[in-house]
Amino acid sequence: MISTTYKHTIAVLVNDQPGVLQRVSGLFGRRGFNIESITVGQSEEAGLSRMVIVTTGNENTLEQIEKQLYKIIDVIKVIDLSSRPMVARELALIKVKAEPSERPEIMGVIETFRAAVVDIGPNSLMVQVVGDTEKIDAMIELLKPYGIRELSRTGATAMIRGNV
Repeated sequence: MISTTYKHTIAVLVNDQPGVLQRVSGLFGRRGFNIESITVGQSEEAGLSRMVIVTTGNENTLEQIEKQLYKIIDVIKVIDLSSRPMVARELALIKVKAEPSERPEIMGVIETFRAAVVDIGPNSLMVQVVGDTEKIDAMIELLKPYGIRELSRTGATAMIRGNV
């Protein structure tokens, strides 16, 4: 039996307590599971936070991650978002070298990706782009030739589509 590795996006509903993020990330490290990205923020319920974790592995790996997460007292619920239709988004801020003569060309890239300029310096532009990981990756590749001075990405956040 061949075991295929997939990218998994899981949501973990946790008590909003000090140390929970460390316990969850520590579990991944101890078990040898890689975290590609992790975002944490308030959930719709007071006192609970939602973690969205992107990791890779086969179905067995995902099952092990879920079982191990439920052993952490502050974990309330684990949801495999990638097993259902979902919406995932990421935010990136990109500071790109932009001499005044290059700006019209760079603005063309920015407009194509429906991104926004959020800061202008004498020799740089800061761009904000929101979208799926592939969109962000593609924009970064197109801006590289101009010279990326600084890059900050949030990692993915996601929800299941519809009324579920």
